[in-house]
Amino acid sequence: MATKQSVVDEREEQVELGSQLRNGSLLMALAGVAFIGYGIVFLVLNFVGSGFELGVSTLDGMTKAELNPTVAYYISHLHVATAAFIISTGVAVTVLSWYGVRQQLTWAWATAVVAAVTGLALALPMHYTADAFTHDWVTHLGPIYVATIVFVVGVVMAYRGLNAAER
Repeated sequence: MATKQSVVDEREEQVELGSQLRNGSLLMALAGVAFIGYGIVFLVLNFVGSGFELGVSTLDGMTKAELNPTVAYYISHLHVATAAFIISTGVAVTVLSWYGVRQQLTWAWATAVVAAVTGLALALPMHYTADAFTHDWVTHLGPIYVATIVFVVGVVMAYRGLNAAER
């Protein structure tokens, strides 16, 4: 009887860890989709919005139309490039998480983590170094922080499922 009980317990644990892997990879992929969405909003605002980032309406009280045209174009150029990298990182995280992590590929999990962490670690600190321009913290960084929290929860859940699968 004790043997049957431990086999049942082991199977239940395997099912739970498998669901952690599935749910973790789903959360990681959803965060990747959120990164894509943030990048698209960033891109759209460049062309049809204020011309600045999400949560930034002016630079020292100046709108994009009031800036030197060369400077305004340069800012636009940087926004498009930044949006492209945010979107491409989101695509990588989504695909690696949805297809690789669900297949228990540790390298896919690690690559998704490195891709997201690299982008966030390089981009976020700049927001706290100076007050050269004002931005609405909630609209500017809020969506990325929410996506990052979802991603981290997914990373931890998927890691627990991956770790168990390797045993």
